[in-house]
Amino acid sequence: MSDISAINIDYKTAPARPGVTNPSGEDFGTIFDAAKGLLDETNTLQNKASAEEVKFALGLSDNTHDMMIAAQKASTALQYTNAIRTNMIQAYQTIMNMQI
Repeated sequence: MSDISAINIDYKTAPARPGVTNPSGEDFGTIFDAAKGLLDETNTLQNKASAEEVKFALGLSDNTHDMMIAAQKASTALQYTNAIRTNMIQAYQTIMNMQI
C-alpha cells in the first residue's frame, strides 16, 4: 500500500495549509481562462454548424454528412458547457451556504 501523502502530491489533492503559498501559481485566473476557452470553443463550433446549415440551405453544399457532423459537435460542446456551468453554480452555492 502506498502512503497517502504521496498520492496527495501526485494528484494535488492535499488541502491547502494556512501560511503556505501556492507554488504552482494556479489560481482563479487559470480556472477563469479555462472556462473562457471552453466558451470560445463552443461558440466557434456553433458558428461552424450555422455556416454549414446556411451553405446547405443555399445549395452551395450537397454533403449532408458535414452538416450533421458540425451540428453534432456543436450540440455536444453545448451540452458539455452547460454541464460545467451547472457544476460551477452548484459549487458556488455550496460555498455560499457554508457556515464560517
